[in-house]
Formats: sequence, structure tokens, C-alpha cells
Amino acid sequence: MEAVLEGKDYSFPDEELQVLRLWEELDAFHEQNRRLEGKPEYIFYDGPPFATGLPHYGHILAGTIKDVVTRFAASNGYHVTRRFGWDCHGLPVEYEIDKSLGIKSREDVLNYGIANYNEQCRSIVMRYSSEWRETITRLGRWIDFENDYKTMQPSFMESVWWVFKSLWEKGLVYKGYKVMPYSTACTTPLSNFEAGQNYREVSDPAIMVTFPLEGDPESAHLVAWTTTPWTLPSNLALCVNADFDYVRVRDPKTGAVYIVAESRLPHLPGAVPKKPKKAKANPEQEKGFEVLSKFKGSELKGRSYTPLFPYFQHLKETGAFRICCDGYVTDDSGTGVVHQAPAFGEDDYRVCIENGIVALEELPCPLDAGAVFVDPVKDFCGMYVKDADKHIIAHIKAAGRLFDSAALVHSYPFCWRSDTPLIYRAVPSWFVKVTTIKERLLENNTQTYWVPSYVKEKRFHNWLENAHDWNISRSRFWGTPLPIWASADGEELVVVGSVAELEELSGRKVTDLHRHFIDDIVIPSKQGRGDLRRVDDVFDCWFESGSMPYGQLHYPFENKELFEANFPANFIAEGLDQTRGWFYTLMVLSTALFDKPAFQNLVCNGLVLAADGKKMSKRLKNYPDPKEVVSKYGADALRLYLVNSPVVRAEPLRFREEGVFDNIKSLFLPWYNAYRFLVQNVRRMEMDEGVKFEPNKVDVSAASNVLDRWINSASRSLVRYVKQEMEAYRLYTVAPFLVKFIENLTNIYVRFNRKRLKGAKGQEDTLMALTSLYGVLLTVCRVMGPLTPFFTESMYQNLRRVQPELPRSLHWLPFPEVEPVSAADEALNASVERMMLCCQLGHTVRIRNKVNLKTPLKSLTVVHGDTEFLGTLRGELKEYIMEELNMQNLETCSDPLKFSSIRAEPEWGVLGKRLGKAMGAVAAAIKKMGTEEVLRYEAEGKATVNGVELVAGDIRVARDFKMPEGAKPGEVDAEGDGEVLVVLDMAVDESMLRAGVAREVVNRFQKLRKKAGLEPTDPVELFYRDASGKLGEIVAEHGAMMAETLGSLPLPDSARPGHAVVYARETQSVGSDGLESSFEAVLAVPSVTFGDALAKTCGGAEAAEKAKVWLASRDPARLRAESASGPVEATIDGEKVFLTAGRDFFLSAQAAAAAATCNGLQ
Repeated sequence: MEAVLEGKDYSFPDEELQVLRLWEELDAFHEQNRRLEGKPEYIFYDGPPFATGLPHYGHILAGTIKDVVTRFAASNGYHVTRRFGWDCHGLPVEYEIDKSLGIKSREDVLNYGIANYNEQCRSIVMRYSSEWRETITRLGRWIDFENDYKTMQPSFMESVWWVFKSLWEKGLVYKGYKVMPYSTACTTPLSNFEAGQNYREVSDPAIMVTFPLEGDPESAHLVAWTTTPWTLPSNLALCVNADFDYVRVRDPKTGAVYIVAESRLPHLPGAVPKKPKKAKANPEQEKGFEVLSKFKGSELKGRSYTPLFPYFQHLKETGAFRICCDGYVTDDSGTGVVHQAPAFGEDDYRVCIENGIVALEELPCPLDAGAVFVDPVKDFCGMYVKDADKHIIAHIKAAGRLFDSAALVHSYPFCWRSDTPLIYRAVPSWFVKVTTIKERLLENNTQTYWVPSYVKEKRFHNWLENAHDWNISRSRFWGTPLPIWASADGEELVVVGSVAELEELSGRKVTDLHRHFIDDIVIPSKQGRGDLRRVDDVFDCWFESGSMPYGQLHYPFENKELFEANFPANFIAEGLDQTRGWFYTLMVLSTALFDKPAFQNLVCNGLVLAADGKKMSKRLKNYPDPKEVVSKYGADALRLYLVNSPVVRAEPLRFREEGVFDNIKSLFLPWYNAYRFLVQNVRRMEMDEGVKFEPNKVDVSAASNVLDRWINSASRSLVRYVKQEMEAYRLYTVAPFLVKFIENLTNIYVRFNRKRLKGAKGQEDTLMALTSLYGVLLTVCRVMGPLTPFFTESMYQNLRRVQPELPRSLHWLPFPEVEPVSAADEALNASVERMMLCCQLGHTVRIRNKVNLKTPLKSLTVVHGDTEFLGTLRGELKEYIMEELNMQNLETCSDPLKFSSIRAEPEWGVLGKRLGKAMGAVAAAIKKMGTEEVLRYEAEGKATVNGVELVAGDIRVARDFKMPEGAKPGEVDAEGDGEVLVVLDMAVDESMLRAGVAREVVNRFQKLRKKAGLEPTDPVELFYRDASGKLGEIVAEHGAMMAETLGSLPLPDSARPGHAVVYARETQSVGSDGLESSFEAVLAVPSVTFGDALAKTCGGAEAAEKAKVWLASRDPARLRAESASGPVEATIDGEKVFLTAGRDFFLSAQAAAAAATCNGLQ
């Protein structure tokens, strides 16, 4: 394997760019699909975005979810066709063109020319497609851009026609005149679910207006309340509730008589008298309204009133300006009297038609397409309706008909595209009869699986339950035209379902289905009604996106068997807002066509908000640019941050850049460091021992080491858990499990096995440990590839160097096989958990007593009543606990009373509810229980206390540490968790302090190595300069431990050759309690040194000096290789001499020191 950088020098973003280049070189995505051809299909539908805007965090989130799930499916042996889709038609595109061309009205488009307008739209549809492709590719998403689908492709549009004709033939389409949400900026009606996408808090005028009853002896006025003054010029009726009580009241100030609902009278301005400001105020004027009479609303039905404006006075002759009754009038706001403008309210329209107020063909709607007043509303002609409000209020006030004027802050719908307030307006439209198939929609919803489930069961179910018929037509230009050809009188209709059908009916060749290609095509009437011409409208773009399962495959004209064999889709994913959008239209159309849901599994994500909880805003710049985040931290960190957050549970996420960085710190760097440690030690073993690392030749299932067996078991658990959660589409549970696994890998397996992995216990044991670590890391790469495709690929490319038979890309490997959990696995996990608990408790004692971990302690005693528990600690794990806590001995004790006292405490939360008033007496008795009673309760799980039968869980058994007999304060301390107690002998003698100093010295050399940037495989010699002289004794005493840990024994600086190159040197301070020492640590390149025999071999001192120059100039590696096979031949002053390593020269100061030691012993 190739050497790897230190974590601090490793750039995740730079490495990801290398991976992207590799994928491009390998054509990795398409090659994966080629390898899976013929395998079962996993069908994924990609909801089409518009390419008229740049991708944002919402797109990145949904795209990441889609990529994770489809990568996982591919790794499990499915062929996953992933085609990118583009929404090309509709308001988003037209709105951009309108802005760029300065188009304000429908007439402007007609004057410019539909052909010119539509071609302008076509030209910008893919404006940002390259940016989309760049962003999505950089984020690691594998999806096919070459074989994408576009809703403006004739093949897609033809499938949309087929969908519509199928609905027509099923009797699910009709033309209606309905009041619909209407975008005044985009000059088109919207569907109900579009109108629900963008609500805002706004302040609107809230006025009360009077309507005099005609022929009333008291000249009574009805009072109506409205928040849309602009609708008052179109008023044709008033509506009350027949069952409500209404009252006539007199205003004591003016004597005027008003009629309102009795329940609303207290809310009428002036109904409650104000406190007098002056002492001499008129008492009559201080009174509230005087109630004259009470009656049912039904008594008002049919009465006439005087209109506010004269514009539609002529309609009075045909029934206008009368009072109607209807149950939709409520008394929770207003006055109980509602003014009716049938062209601008759904209920207004229904009530007026039902009561014969106005005929459909006479419906007054004095607005142009942009909601500007036109004739006959002369007083406000040319005004936009919202701008006209204040002028209308002033007009009413001047006429003496304004009862009250205020403002109301309320939630109001805005156009999802233009961000302008919607109005409600009667328009002729084509509808799908959603209400007819509502029960089937609800049933088909139950056949789907959603994450999270509550979105399906509540939000989506409720939306379906209250579904309205769907307005699918738009009075626009750039879209799929409705394929309806109608006669001039509208009596003969022909619905076309294909290009071939249109060509046959019209005799014209059709090459494109957009309006400017087919609007002039006529179909001869079969009923003698002349030529049939296409109706003006185009489809709502949501109808097109809901048709994408069929349109992307050009069904049923092509791919019929492929589609029908794989419908519904396995998986879709989008944001929460799509419950009223794409999820809904998919479900409506698939139910209407096939009585099936369009999808089986759905992941619904929430909104990504700015850090302050507000909507992300380009203008406010309240969020970091996604490109900058990826450039700084890498795509994997961003991907994991998103899928490991509440947002994949359909909850909002406050995006924090720090959260992305947290993934680097908590997961990627520890993971990388475990990998780096493996690479370093494999390279060290291969270089130092000449052993080739071949992991496929080592059977890790035969491992005898407990931690080898444990980590391999843990990796099997990881595989099992991730597969289980991914198959359930719970992406948010995977990352926390992985973080915990990596923690265990680095903090337990690598940390506790550092010496083994470095070769301290022999070649065979080292190979087993390295192979176990290698296998685990390779498994983690395979498991996590779908979530973090870059980092796993990068790591895999190096791991596969020792297994060249593996495929070129990680993502061509299958997901690891799931193995069952064995009793041995469970026992291993329990044992390691016990070990870690003991270590944690032991560390707590050391910290509390301020005893450095480098200072060894004599003994540790683990106290527990379970002998099996203690047996695992006395066995294989004993060595690890002792080393981790730096203990000289470990003992166990199964008698809890030897080191602790025991007492009983009542579980107040459990017993309080059950015993009530008897609790006090029982609690007191529990606290008085003796040791034997408590132990018996623990063993049997029951006890009778104060006449009450208690069971397990009613009593808490507490243990308090008890100082052993003869121990002095400070010599023994303990820590427990309620079940296990760890007791440490804290007495420290000088030998322990000296051992602690030795470990400190080791630590200082290790830190200096790291600071110098040396790799474990880099040859280095260690020297020290100690002025006190104390360090030499400690090195001599603990040399074996130091040499084993450091790889070589530190030598006095006097042993360092003068010509040795120094890597680094630094003054260090170690020791305490009288053993303080300051020394200079020196790291040097191993250099040749010279033996006393050199002068003799060379024939004199002068020749020896020349031999030294010759030896020092040789390449160390070459000299080592030459001397390994015997004496080295050298020519000195023309004479050949043969120099022997270990006699005439030494390859390092270490070798010279070792030789000197041997000679001294001899």
C-alpha cells in the first residue's frame, strides 16, 4: 500500500477531486450499470426540477437521499436506471421571459407572437443545466445526464396526451366555470395545491360596510365585513345564515338602525360604551347599541337592498341585490352578513348561481387578465385591484356607507412563482374529477410505505381526504397543449391521444407538439359543424410532472413491457411540500389510470432553513454557498450532515456550517487515522521484516485474540444493522451507528492493540491483527459507500493494492453478506463492554486522585457478585485492562461486602403511585432493611416490607465504598456504577515513579517524532543529553520497555556520530516528587560508525581515516545490502581492503552500542 498523509495534512476536498477523475476514467457509473444488466430492476423516479434556477440545499438534500438509496440498491444486486429529469414548461419559464421582454399582459404575448415567445422560452429552459450537472456530479451523485428526459420532448408530450385521453375516456375530465386561485402576475389560474405552497402573514384592510334594506320602515342597514374591498364593486348579493339569530340595533349617537348576527354584536365597534373622558359627557351617547328586536336569519331571505355601486344596477331586474341564506356563513368572525361577489369567491359563486342571482353567461368580472379594473367600473378603471383598495374605501366613506375601517394581519396565499398575492377569480377551466376517485386514492395510499410514516398517515391522508377536483388547464403558452379540438359552438369535441391520431384526423405531418406548431391544425367535423380547432389552454406543468413515469419511457408507444413489468416504482424522494405537489399528482394519475399507487416507498424530507431558523435567502445571504462548503469540507461531510439530521424525518433543519465540520472531527478524521495506522504498520512490516502483506491468505475467523474476534463480530453487526435500516429507508439511523463503530474501532481495537499492530508480539500475531483491521476497514468501505462515496473509494483504492483481484472501483463490489448473530458474538460484546466499564471507572479514580496515567500502580481489584463476569476479566481481557490503566496486577472479588456496604432505598417513582398514603411507612421500613434482607431481595427479586409485597424494581440497592481494614487514607480508592466496583491501590513508591518517568520519556520521543513529520517506516535513532545524570539510570532500568515501544533504545548523546544528520532536537522536562529531570531529546538519521579494528584492517590510522570518508559517503541502504552478504570491498590508496560490518564499522549507533555491550559482557 502507498504511504498516506497525516490527518492534519489530508485534504478531503482535494482527494474527492481525485476520485472524480478516477470515476471519469473508469466510466464508473455506467460500468456499474453494465455489470448489473439482466439483474432485477429497481425503479426510481427522479422528480424533475426546473433548470431556470441554480441548485440549492433543498435540491442537494433530496439528491443526496436519492443517491444513497439507489447506490445501496445497486450494491445489493439491482439494476438501477437513474435518469435525470427536467421540468421544462410552465410559469417558472414564462415568468423569466416576461421579465426579460417586459411583457405585462396576454395581449403583449399575442403581439410578440406565440412562436417567438415559445422559442424564447425554449432557449432558456436549460440555461443552468451545466451548473446543475457540475454541482450534482461534484456531490457524488451518480445519475445519467446523457439519457435524461425533458418534459418538452415531443415523446414526453405525446405520453401526456395519452394520459389525458385515457382520463377522458374514463369520464374523469370535464370543463367547468369555477372560482380558482389566480396569479395576477402570471395571468393564469392555479390549482388548489399550488395555491397552498406559499402562504405569508400580511396586513389587509378589514372594513364594515352598510347595505340599506329597501322598503324598511326603520331604514335599517345590514352590516357586512370584508378584507377584500376591491370585490365590492362587483357585489351582487348578501348572504346570512338561516339558523342564526339576528338583531336590529339602534346606535344611540346617530339613531341609525343596523342588522347583524346576535353573536357578533359584542364585536361590533361601539357595542361596548367607552368610559367618558369628560365629566359633563352626554349620558345618552355613552350607552351601547340598543337591541330593538331579534329574529332568525331566514326572515331576511329574499329581501332587497340598495347596492353600493351602480355598475351592475341593470342586473337587479333579473334577481341581483337580494339576501340569500346559506350554511357556509359562520359567526366566528365578521358580522354574520357576507357580501357576495360571485366572480371572486367559490362560495359566493355557488350561492349566487343556486339562488338565481345571476346567470352563468352574465357573471360580471370587470378585470383584465392582470387583475386591473376595466369597464364598467369607471371610477377605478386602470387600477390594479390591490392598489384600488384605498380608493374604494374612500369612495364608500364619502357615500356614507363605511361603518368601520381597520387592518387585519392574517395568513394569505401568494403565487409560488412570482411571489405576488393571489386572488380568487372565476375562470373557465378543464378539470380532473379527483373527487370521483377519492376513495381509491385513500386506499392506494395505504399500500405505500413512507419515511416518516406520519406524513403519509396524517398530512397526505388529510390532503387526499379533502381533495378537490383538479384544474389542469392554464391560459398560457409554453406547455403541452390540451389535445382537445372543438367546434365553434363547443358541441363537438375530439380528444387526440397521439401524434399518429392527429396526423390521421388532420392530414397534416406533426413534428412538434408545442402551440405554435399545432394551433393552426384543424380537424374536419364529422357532424357538419365546420372545422374543429384546438382549445386555447395548455396543461398545468404539475400534470406533466405527474405523468413522468409514462412520459420518460414514451409509454405506451415504446417500452410497454418494461414499464408494465416494473410499475409502480420502488422508490421516490422529495420534500415535504410535494405532499400537495408531485406526490399528489403521481398518486392521482396512477390511480385514475391503473388503480395503483405510482410508487412503493417514499422518503420525505423537511425544509433546510438558515441557521437562525428563517428561510434561506439569496438577498439576505443568510446561508453559506454550497460550493464553498464542499470546497472547504468535501461533499461526503455535507452528505452525511444532511442525512444524519432531522430533515430526513421531514422535520426542519437549521443549517449550520459547523455541523458539517463536526462530521470531519467526529467521524472522518478518526476513521482516516485508523486507516492510516493500518497503512503505516503494513509498510513497516514489509520494509523491516521483508514480509509481504497478503490479507486474503490469512483466515481471521481462526483468530485467537479476543479483540480480533470482537472487532470482526462488531463489523458483522455493522453490516447487519446498516442493511436492516437501509432496507427500511431509515437513513438517519445509519450515521450514528457508524460513528459509534468508528469510536470503538479507534478507541478500543486500535488503541488497545497498538503494540500488536506494531509487531511487538511476533510476526504471526501481527499479521492476524493487521489482517483483522484491514478486513474491517474494507467492510466499512463497502457498507458506507452509498453514504460517503468519495472517502470510501479513496481508501479502497489503496486497500485493493494488496488484493489486485478486487474490481477497480469500490462501487462495483456487492454489499457484504449478512451473517446471523451467534451466542459467541453476544458474549464477546458483553465481555468487551465489561472491560471498557472497568477501564472507565479506573480512569475516574486516577483523575480524582491526580495520579498520572504514566505512573504505574500496584493493583486493581474488580468487585462483582457474578463469577462469570469476573471470569472474563481474569482471562483474555486482563492484559488489556492492566495495560490501559498501567497496573502491575489485577485481582477479582466476588464478595461485594468486602469492599462495600450495602443499603436499600425505595424507588419513589414506582412505589409512590402504587402505595399512596402508605408510602411513608413502607419507605422508612425499606431504609431499615438489614444487609441479609437486601441481599436476599437482590437474589430472589421480592420481599415483604411492612406487610407490603415488593418485587424487582421497587427497591434500589445502593453500594458505598468501604475502606479495607488496615488501609490508610489515600492509599485505596474506588469507583462503581451500582453493579461493579473497581478498587485501586493508590500507594506509589519510587520504583513506580521511575517507571512513570520512563513512560514520560517514551511519550516525549513519540511526540517529537510526530512533530518532525516522521513516518513509522522512517529510520531514526534516538539520543538524549541529560545534565542531571538521573535519566541514564532510568533508561538502563526500563530499556526493554522503551526499546519495544520506540523501536530502538535511546542512547546518550555522546554515542551520536558527529557526522549524523539531526532530524529534530528539543528540551524536555519529565518526572515529579524528587525525580524531576530535564533533558534534550535528539532524533538523527542512522549513520555509520567505526570500530576500533578499522585501523588494523586498513593497515594504519591514515588509511583508516580515508576508509571512514569512503564509508560515510556510501548510500546507507546500499551499504546495508552489501554488508549483509559478507565483507564489503573498498579501494583505499589503490589497495583493496575488505571491511566487515560489526567489526570495522557499524551501520548505526545502536549497532555500535549493542556490540560494546556484548564485548563488555565477554
